[in-house]
Amino acid sequence: MAPFLALVAVTLTCRLLGALGVGYVQTWPDALAVGLAAMFLLTASAHFLQPRRDGLIAIVPARLPQPGLIITATGILEILGAVGLLIPSTAAPGIRTAAAVCLAALMIAMFPANVRAATGQRHPAAPHTPLVPRTLLQIVFIASAVFVAVAA
Repeated sequence: MAPFLALVAVTLTCRLLGALGVGYVQTWPDALAVGLAAMFLLTASAHFLQPRRDGLIAIVPARLPQPGLIITATGILEILGAVGLLIPSTAAPGIRTAAAVCLAALMIAMFPANVRAATGQRHPAAPHTPLVPRTLLQIVFIASAVFVAVAA
């Protein structure tokens, strides 16, 4: 739930700042890009900080080798994607779009781990969101990334 709250709070704060004249976030897509970046920086932190890291390692599907390396790699990808979202389309055309598309694809690729966390064996530090709410949140996150990609 914390990632969703970060997405909503940062997006709305940015949109308010945009309404007050801050040019960087004067549109909904720009504000949402910053909100997504904040959300991904928050989720990326769990890939590196204990005890959440161990919880994430525990939900990597068993058929995948080196779960620790996978968690590190996906955390780095989340950070890189967040940075890409913060680059305005006017500064580097295509970067924000590419970042949003790649993050949407990453969320789809990581969804089996979320299913495992919701339905499988529990690790005390693993995410504990039940499957239906987790799926709905994932849809919101992916739709937000697609919206930013299309609007960029």
